[in-house]
Amino acid sequence: MKTTLTLALLLAALLAGCATPPPPRTDEVAFDEAVAAATDNLMAQTQVLPGFMAKLTNRPVVIDPMFEKPSGQQTALTRLLEERVSSRLRGAQFEVLPFQPASLGKAQYLVTGTLTRVQTASSAGRPPFQIDLALTDTKSGTVVAQASARARDDQLDTTPTPYYRDSPILVKDAVVDGYMQTSATPPGKRADPAYFERVSTAATINEATQLYNSDKYGEALALYKTAAASPSGAQMRTLNGIYLSSLKLGRNSEAEQAFSKVVEHGIANNNLGVKFLFNPNTTEFWSDPKVSGPYPLWLRQIARQSANAKVCMDVVGHTSRTGSAAYNDKLSAQRATAIRQRLSSEAPELLARTKASGVGFRENIIGTGTDDASDALDRRVEFKIVPCAI
Repeated sequence: MKTTLTLALLLAALLAGCATPPPPRTDEVAFDEAVAAATDNLMAQTQVLPGFMAKLTNRPVVIDPMFEKPSGQQTALTRLLEERVSSRLRGAQFEVLPFQPASLGKAQYLVTGTLTRVQTASSAGRPPFQIDLALTDTKSGTVVAQASARARDDQLDTTPTPYYRDSPILVKDAVVDGYMQTSATPPGKRADPAYFERVSTAATINEATQLYNSDKYGEALALYKTAAASPSGAQMRTLNGIYLSSLKLGRNSEAEQAFSKVVEHGIANNNLGVKFLFNPNTTEFWSDPKVSGPYPLWLRQIARQSANAKVCMDVVGHTSRTGSAAYNDKLSAQRATAIRQRLSSEAPELLARTKASGVGFRENIIGTGTDDASDALDRRVEFKIVPCAI
């Protein structure tokens, strides 16, 4: 009843001639209430768009699967956000089409959304999430509505989906960053071109990722390769998908070749964060070979591609938020040094081109300190390209 009344008030205000959208909610409320508030705000803004009254029903939209920000991961919580947004749109004269290439030509609008942890003075316990939603006109590429709300983290499930759980890297590039920027873009501004101009390929990547998450690795691999062959297919999600699917199928040679392209892409874009996991309080890799088995392959290709590119790098270690800051600073630096030494054993010339450092937990992406799969990105090692000393 409360959210229905909220939507009715928003519609009444906008239809009365209020061109300015209602302000975003900044109070922290339950997740479902926050999603309803943001979605209702988004829909209300469409009521003042030209030609709306002629298109009162069945406005077709597609939802590009949502991300957590800044990690660029998809999780159980982003899936729940999509489900809740989709359900609410269907109840308000929108026809939600599947996010597939064939649907893009039929859709009037494209919905994007992110979840971002925010630190507030009033937050007790786990920081809340900010929900950002945007509605973009598929023909013009202009954002026509944007809305935000804040949700309490009442033990919400942020477990990464299988693709992101299995990914060896931080799966981000200009396309993913552009998606996240679009979700916070004010109405009247253009969607980020690095993202919007590649939406068709994103739809193919999404289909492939759904197949991967359903253990259909052969079909996923075929679709990832289809995406890679497209003009905008050189994306981290595509290359990483080919690596993961090949590895699951036991095609180790093909997997290594795919990972080399992942590394090459990361070096070219100065964005390569790798999830090397270590035994607690040590510089030894995680003992379970199911986890650390591919590490020699990763190290070999990072060394080879770095040597081939003749780049200089800072090897930066990270830890999750457990223990003192001083202890984690020291441990992260020791782990970065261990990785640097392993790279140098693969390509001796890298010893003079690399240096190791640690930042502890000061640059956490997830920040929950759970020390499980959900915050594995906080225990990553990053490879940052820097100018070579003359």
